[in-house]
Amino acid sequence: MVPLASFMCLSQTSFFSRNFDQDSVGFVLVVICVLVALPSGFLLLARNEYPEATFWISCILVVVFPFDSLIALMAMTSLLARRSDRHTTIRAVAAGTIVTLISQLRDAFQQPDASIWHLFFAEPDTGGDSGEPIVMMVEEPTVVISAAVASLIFVAIAVLIGLHIRSRASLRTANAMADAATTQAATLQSDLHNQQLADAIAAEAHDTLAHSLSLMALNASALKAEADRLGDTPEAKALADKAEDIRRQSAGALDEAHAIIDMLRNPQQAWEQLAPSDNTALTCESLDALITDTRNSGTSLNTWIDIQQLSALDEAISKAAYRAIQEGLTNARRHAPGMPVSLEVSVAPQSGVHIHISNPMPDTATDTATDKAAHRAGHGAGLPGLAARVHAAGGQCRYGVDDRHLFHVDVQLPWRS
Repeated sequence: MVPLASFMCLSQTSFFSRNFDQDSVGFVLVVICVLVALPSGFLLLARNEYPEATFWISCILVVVFPFDSLIALMAMTSLLARRSDRHTTIRAVAAGTIVTLISQLRDAFQQPDASIWHLFFAEPDTGGDSGEPIVMMVEEPTVVISAAVASLIFVAIAVLIGLHIRSRASLRTANAMADAATTQAATLQSDLHNQQLADAIAAEAHDTLAHSLSLMALNASALKAEADRLGDTPEAKALADKAEDIRRQSAGALDEAHAIIDMLRNPQQAWEQLAPSDNTALTCESLDALITDTRNSGTSLNTWIDIQQLSALDEAISKAAYRAIQEGLTNARRHAPGMPVSLEVSVAPQSGVHIHISNPMPDTATDTATDKAAHRAGHGAGLPGLAARVHAAGGQCRYGVDDRHLFHVDVQLPWRS
């Protein structure tokens, strides 16, 4: 488009120059027109970003200088393809028609030797570089009418091309919107199915887990009442304290179960509830609570704690660390009841967070039983989920049984996620 537009501007300018002698002022003006025509085609490079400005500048060039109208028609096509406003389309077509008529009729009204249109209707081997005077095969009105009709045809072609490009672009946009709507509908359908599944899981959890925890809390309260009736003996008091611990832990587990069920039923609020909080982040208070609950459950827990600048720990890392300690202690109580547990926690900006939990495996009658216990401890749903959480936070999690039948959970987390 760029070289073709410049070439047509130069062609009509060269014919127009035959109206002037080389020593005349008009010929100097023609030279200026040639200098303007050479780079004029590069104006079309701005048609994508500035289609309206490109079109109107092209029209001005064609009207002011003896240029062909092709550059204005190309600019009009680009404008119609990129602007769908009705008023813009009407103004562009009207201006393009007027400019094209001016350009072509201006050439048709020139003397025969200085007109491209006259050359079309000249007899062969006359005019131009033939050395013979130009001999016309038609009258002047025919040349003018032909130029006018051709101008209208040129404008129609440019308009149709622009509208065709616009329609194809609109079709692509409509197809993209349809694909996006289809994808969104599929996503909504999937979300609906997932929500239905979540509602079913929530109902099942409410009917089973919450019910069982409620019965556990009620039984613990009844056990405490029975222990209180036995008197003030040390055994009765110990039994009452244990029953109270079971009741308190069951009530806390029931609250947590209800919170998780609410998250399943209200996914919009789930992200807010999953955000780090004082209850699910590693703080001195939450760590003390975990240690206290573990010891109150009858577990012998040895701890080694080295914490520095805990308040500056990243929130995501803090939550992952809290869940790692919670899962490690829970795993030890579940799979190695009555066994002593060792907990090591170190937190420092230089080394990050290191958590190590170890406990002996319970004695069994045979090695097969030991292997089954180790399998239950290491391949449950909790530790793989913990490992996935730690890896998502940029850390490492390892667990397993060593040669001394000690089960280890080792977690290393960075200071920043």
